Amino acid sequence: MRQIRLGIVGMGVQGSYHARYLMKGEVEEIRLCAVCDTDPAKRKAAEILTEGKAAVFKDAEAMFQSGIVDAALISTPHFMHPVLAEKALKAGLHVMVEKPAGVYARQVRELNKAAEKSGKVFGVMFNQRTNPLYAKMKEMIEGGELGELRRTNWIITDWYRPQCYYDSGGWRATWAGEGGGVLLNQNPHNLDLWQWICGMPAKLFAICDNGKYHNIEVEDDVTVLARYANGATGVYITTTGETPGTNRLEVTGDKGKLVIEGGVLKFWKLDMAESEFTKQCTENFGAPGCKVCEVKGTGTETKHQGILRNWAHAILDGTELLAPGREGIYGVEISNAIHLSAWTGRWIDLPADEEEFLKELNARIEHSCYKRGKEYEGC
Repeated sequence: MRQIRLGIVGMGVQGSYHARYLMKGEVEEIRLCAVCDTDPAKRKAAEILTEGKAAVFKDAEAMFQSGIVDAALISTPHFMHPVLAEKALKAGLHVMVEKPAGVYARQVRELNKAAEKSGKVFGVMFNQRTNPLYAKMKEMIEGGELGELRRTNWIITDWYRPQCYYDSGGWRATWAGEGGGVLLNQNPHNLDLWQWICGMPAKLFAICDNGKYHNIEVEDDVTVLARYANGATGVYITTTGETPGTNRLEVTGDKGKLVIEGGVLKFWKLDMAESEFTKQCTENFGAPGCKVCEVKGTGTETKHQGILRNWAHAILDGTELLAPGREGIYGVEISNAIHLSAWTGRWIDLPADEEEFLKELNARIEHSCYKRGKEYEGC
C-alpha cells in the first residue's frame, strides 16, 4: 500500500496526540515522517515520541520544502492555521488543518481560495462528524423524516474547565493568542455540527460574558438566539464555567422531534404532521399521536483517525471527504457573528460583515494581556 508521508506542524497537546496514534500505526495509510515546533522543549519531546523515526524541524517552511513529506497537518495556535496551511499548499502539499480553520472568516476565505487554486486535498479535523448519532440525525433531517425545521436547541455546557487550565498556557483565552474563548477553543466542533445538521442560521443575537467564571479576558459563557431563513428559531448555550454540565441537542420539525443526549438518539414521531393535524382537529385540546423510539446511529465512530484515514484515501484514490476544508468557514462565520452581536448589541445577518468584525477584534487584540511572540514567526 502506498502511504502518505505526513509532517505535523505544532507539537503541543493536540499535535502530540496525533503523533502518538500515527506512530502506533493506527492509520496505516499515513506514515509520520516529520514534525515541527519552534519550542526547543517540544522538539526534544517530539524526537523522543517518534523514537527518532521522524525528522524534527524548527521552521515549518523548511519542512514543507524538504521533499520528505507529501502532506501537512497544521496543529498550532488558531491564528496560524490559515497562514501555515496556505504556505503548505503553495509548497505543493496536501493539507489537514486542526479546528478551527481560522479565527476570522476573511482569513479562512483566502485559505479556501488558495486550496482551490492548488488542486491539493484540503481537509479540516472535524472528527465529531464521525459520531454515528450526529450522522444519523443529519441523515434523517435531510431525508425529510422530521419535516420542515421548526426549532433547534443545543445546551452544550459540559465543557467545564478550572482556572489552572487557562493558566497552563500564556496564549490561552486571550484575544491576541487565541482570538476568543469557549467559541474558538471548545466549541468549533459543536458549531460545525449545528450547521452541518441543521443548516446555517440567517441571523442571530448573542450575549457573551467575558471572564464570568474565570480570570480570563475572553468569553466563557455564551447564549445565542438564532433565526433560519424559513422562520425556524434556534437557541445555543455554552460555557466552561458550569458543572455538572449538559449536552443536549434537540431539533423539532413538522413531523416530530429528535434529541441526542447521554449518548442516545431518540425520535418522537408524530402520526400526522402537525401542519396537517391542526387543520383537521376538532378537539380544543387535541394533539397528534406520537411514538417514541431510540434510533441507532449510522456507522462506527472513527474519531480523529477516521478523518485522517478518509483524507488519505481522498489523496490516494479520490474518495469524497467527510470534512472538506472549505466547510471550515461555516463555524467560523457563526462564531464571528456571535462575537460581533455581543460586542455591538445588534442582531447580525450571516455572514457577518468581515471588515467590521476584524476592526472590533483588532481593538481587543491591541489591549490583550498576551503579546504575540516569535512562536508566530514560522511556527
